Amino acid sequence: MNSSGTVALVTGGSRGIGAATALRLARDGLDVALTYVDGADAAAQVVKRIEALGRRALAVRADAGDPAQAVAAVQETVRELGRIDALVNNAGIGVLGPLDSLALSDVDRVLAVNVRGAFLTAQAAAARMGSGGRIVTIGSCMVQRVPGPGGVLYAMSKAALTGMSKALARELGERGITANLVHPGPVDTDLNPADGPGAAPQSALTALGRFGTAQEVAALVSFLAGPDAAYVTGAEFAVDGGFAA
Repeated sequence: MNSSGTVALVTGGSRGIGAATALRLARDGLDVALTYVDGADAAAQVVKRIEALGRRALAVRADAGDPAQAVAAVQETVRELGRIDALVNNAGIGVLGPLDSLALSDVDRVLAVNVRGAFLTAQAAAARMGSGGRIVTIGSCMVQRVPGPGGVLYAMSKAALTGMSKALARELGERGITANLVHPGPVDTDLNPADGPGAAPQSALTALGRFGTAQEVAALVSFLAGPDAAYVTGAEFAVDGGFAA
């Protein structure tokens, strides 16, 4: 990819899929801003690795659940790196548990981060993008298949992103901006390690019988954020090892 001078913002980019995506975009020639909440040291390490690749990098402390901070992350990206061409809406949280165990505070927090934060960040980014802009949102395999109880709140929040992405594609298409959605399956991260206590049953739910890697998800995100995906919009892609098959 020849993306010299192109700038991407990856929310929740200090670890896991977000960090892998930030690094992949940098390898593909983009300058990258990333947000974090608590992982300042981890974010600094990602910035250092991006800069070692010869790209500019920026870490912004921003909680996607805070409306002002969600918008400010886009503003700071533009102020420090000069523009924004691609947004990867990756920041998210999950609260799993039986329906009757979920408190109103759980509902408010999950929807604030996973839905409202993604919307506000996309809204702010789209206002500053030119033709060729890209919005890629990270959903979940649980949008397409919920294999057991306990996932109502999380699945609901991620399902909302499907409607958002399709509507963004329609609204922004005339400006040459695309919007797509990626649904990761079980992915080996520090929050859900492939050798963790719940890994075996998750692996068994996939057709390939294994966890994916953050880099496998990042590869698709980078394609969707790049020039070769100019005619791809309003689409959903599963990187789930056959979880939904």
